Amino acid sequence: MNNFYLGIDIGGTEVKIGVVTGAGDIIKTDNFSVNFDNYKTPIIETVLKSLDIFINKNNLDLSTILGIGISATGQIDTYNGTVAGTAGHIDNWIGTPIKNILKEKYSLPVSVANDANCAVIGEYWRGSAMGCSNVIMITVGTGIGGGIISNGKLLSGKIGIAGELGHFPINITGKKCSCGNIGCYEKYASTTALVNNVKDLLKSNANIDINNINGKFIFEQINLGNADIKKIVDKWIESIAMGLVGLIHIFNPELVIIGGGVSNQEELFITPLRNKIFELIMPSFKNGLKISSASLGNNAGLCGAVYNLIYENNLL
Repeated sequence: MNNFYLGIDIGGTEVKIGVVTGAGDIIKTDNFSVNFDNYKTPIIETVLKSLDIFINKNNLDLSTILGIGISATGQIDTYNGTVAGTAGHIDNWIGTPIKNILKEKYSLPVSVANDANCAVIGEYWRGSAMGCSNVIMITVGTGIGGGIISNGKLLSGKIGIAGELGHFPINITGKKCSCGNIGCYEKYASTTALVNNVKDLLKSNANIDINNINGKFIFEQINLGNADIKKIVDKWIESIAMGLVGLIHIFNPELVIIGGGVSNQEELFITPLRNKIFELIMPSFKNGLKISSASLGNNAGLCGAVYNLIYENNLL
């Protein structure tokens, strides 16, 4: 192999490591758990061990690796490559100097950015947002992640932590969030919120183990005609739409991308979400606006991390 990059996508549950070309093609990947002991082992220790395993398992010659691009969960100070904050649910992570640790160990250029920001950059480089200059992306999962590209540039803010789209309030008298605030978007729009609402509905049903309820189960129930669950999903979709309407009115994008596992549900999720957004936004914001699912899936973060690395360090 000649002139490749290592991409590392650090999430709250696992780290994905891959070899990526300068054109954004992913050659090989592997996944490793990071929360196996509820973060008693610091995530960075697990990442370093996992990286060694990946390199040895694939007989990688580090002389062919031009740098390491890292996508990481949390509020990432992209200028210093450190974890500036979290939403309060991951121990032993805030303050981790990711960039310096990796540079010191491998003597390679390293860049670090937030995972959701990397996802939108990946889609911009090689996915649904190719050719677009103004894009909003949300990832719907355990929480809500997001990133914004404005006039062809990632909206990063003063220290690189802009785009914390899961934590703007949509209900000032609402639910307490892990970040400490009230009524945050992800408390209503995440897959976790949907699952919790369905669990509340079904907790008295002796025929159902509520511990097995997940997104797949919920959408299967809709296909089976479960009207009560459909009402919950419709309300959840409306919550997602309301947040996106606000973002659309602020940033005037040409494209909104929906990522996360549920984005595969085109008929039951993406289509009704699109319809609800177009019903609610002001007419002039509809001009040229497209709403679509992400096309890179779980590889978007790896692609975006490597894109960051290449352009931050002029490695082309």
